[in-house]
Amino acid sequence: MAPTRNNPPSQFSKDEKVLCFHMDMLYEAKVTDVQPAEEQGDGWRYKVHYKGWKSTWDDWVLADRIRPFDDEHRELAAQLHAQLRQSMAKSSKQAGGAASGSGAGGRRGLRGDASGRGSEERGGSSAGGPGSRATQGPAGGGRRGKDWELETEDSFYAKPMISIPVPDHIQAMLVDDWENITKNNQLVPLPHAKSVSKIFEDYVAFERPHREEHSASMDILTEVVAGFREYFEKSLSRILLYRFERHQYMDIRKLWDNNHDENSTYKNVCDVYGAEHLARLIVSLPELLAQTNMDQQSVSRLREEIGKFTVWLGRNCEHYFVSEYETPSQEYIDKARSF
Repeated sequence: MAPTRNNPPSQFSKDEKVLCFHMDMLYEAKVTDVQPAEEQGDGWRYKVHYKGWKSTWDDWVLADRIRPFDDEHRELAAQLHAQLRQSMAKSSKQAGGAASGSGAGGRRGLRGDASGRGSEERGGSSAGGPGSRATQGPAGGGRRGKDWELETEDSFYAKPMISIPVPDHIQAMLVDDWENITKNNQLVPLPHAKSVSKIFEDYVAFERPHREEHSASMDILTEVVAGFREYFEKSLSRILLYRFERHQYMDIRKLWDNNHDENSTYKNVCDVYGAEHLARLIVSLPELLAQTNMDQQSVSRLREEIGKFTVWLGRNCEHYFVSEYETPSQEYIDKARSF
């Protein structure tokens, strides 16, 4: 007699409506069967039927590919598919000759670049479509339904390797951020009232009730936030600052260097800078992650975690982004222009 497995309770039940990852995209699906996983320790496996697809596309998957059909994950699915459509539209324009659009400046030109940093010295970062091209799945043909359920075979194979979905209102704020600093000669007030450290602290507090303590999901959240902090600390002075902000950064660095109080509230850039600069990092991540040697599965999971974070930040943008920029002294403006 085979030994009995002590599997934990199944996370999803038969006939439950869910969202399921196929490669880097989330699709609406239904659980049609639940069985113990073939490998001991993997828990349960689920047979899913993708909405709008023939049963020949039904797939057996583990729980790590399934997400609850709730508002948070539906918004993430919509962001992923919207980002893919934007990437395809951009690729199509480039392939057809972009000369006709070369004169589109101002906001229109900037919004094509998710960072809103079109002409600045740091260059732009565009979040494109995701994923490996090796396997065709539900993305292999057209079907009717919501926008985020649609994808063609051509679009599937046209996906770039890494993409970070960025909510439209965060992109719009980045455009305003670019204009305030590079056009209006203003600065983000520092130290920020809602620092990057505070943002990460609040996000972990928001996510913790949705994840089992000491679970793999909780460990991933902790690692992603720690990695996010490190990326921010190392990249701020290198790629996230506009030229006009560099004197502000140098002045702050002097305060740090001269302050040896271990109890000081402001110990590093994460304690001083806020959502505006963090959003710039988010749209720069595709380029940064492309330089890593992470495997595709790790990149996909990282994309999902960062995507969930950007959805949360987008919902709370009024709380974390400043409402007004400050105008520095004429002395500062003269120094910044001559820098």
